[in-house]
Amino acid sequence: MMASTAEQTVVALVPMRHHSQRVAGKNYRPIAGRILYEYILETLLQCTLVSKVVVDTDSPIISEGIQQSFPQVEIIARPKHLTADDVPMNDILLYDAEQVHADYYLQTHCTNPLLRTETISKAIQAFFNGWPRQDSLFSVTPFQTRLWTARGEPVNHNPSELIPTQDLEPLMIENSCMYIFSREGLKARQNRIGQSPILFEINPEEAVDIDTEWEFILAEFLLRARLAEA
Repeated sequence: MMASTAEQTVVALVPMRHHSQRVAGKNYRPIAGRILYEYILETLLQCTLVSKVVVDTDSPIISEGIQQSFPQVEIIARPKHLTADDVPMNDILLYDAEQVHADYYLQTHCTNPLLRTETISKAIQAFFNGWPRQDSLFSVTPFQTRLWTARGEPVNHNPSELIPTQDLEPLMIENSCMYIFSREGLKARQNRIGQSPILFEINPEEAVDIDTEWEFILAEFLLRARLAEA
């Protein structure tokens, strides 16, 4: 049976570590005149389909800044055993779900500052339109180019038929911008992605995920361009 978004409670979970491997302090670094995490928090708070925004962090800098600027955001103190670089995100989400109970969760990152409120709303609506036949959702970006394995084997094309790349069947990049899942499914599978997920497409601009210094520079350029258009 199709669920109505008006009848559901969706809690947004935003994990933010203090330490960053490749871009030092990126989660609380200034970008385009603001702190990085401010963009996604404002985007989520403007979404009427999100009932609560929760930040999971081990950072005193992030905690203090959010308490001052976003008092309506709930903060979960991440325990030490979940702060290592190799801790799977699913373990963190399972912990967060025990601290903040909800039927459904949306997880995103502060490293996705270009994600728009309307895109989040459309993703939530798509999730509930597909529920329960489709049990989860994650965002993807279509990718059309000729791919090869490291052994020189074609992945998605026939080298003897040089068709235009725009005519290739698109592959989907899991862009890490959004995951929507039920509490029940997360606990049962120990995974934010279920057995029959919706692959929700978003455009490459919104899908920028800051994981390197180059991506930080790109995101800042795009944010400033967006602010200039406003």
